[in-house]
Amino acid sequence: MSPTKIESNETATTEKTKPSNQAVNDPEQLREEIQEDREQLGETVEALAQKADVKAQVQEKVDERKEQLSQTQDQVKAKIGEGADQVKQRPVPAGAVAGGLLAGVVLLWLVRRK
Repeated sequence: MSPTKIESNETATTEKTKPSNQAVNDPEQLREEIQEDREQLGETVEALAQKADVKAQVQEKVDERKEQLSQTQDQVKAKIGEGADQVKQRPVPAGAVAGGLLAGVVLLWLVRRK
């Protein structure tokens, strides 16, 4: 609202106008429009405050990264569990590998001993 300039020393009140520039004469309607404007202004101020709060923005990013890390960790644990289940289902390949390594170590020990 901007004050209306009058040539004489009289004071003038400006009327709230609608977007169509029609004057609002009903006090209740004027109060409603003022309340709407206050709510919009409050939302705007809140949005600006959030943009200016760098510490909160950084904390949000940290929280997001922690959540992503947690999800990745859960996925890795699930894959490891699947691998362990496969070894339990087919113990022969794992046993063969272990036996082969043991045989190689014993053979190496015997060759060096001579």
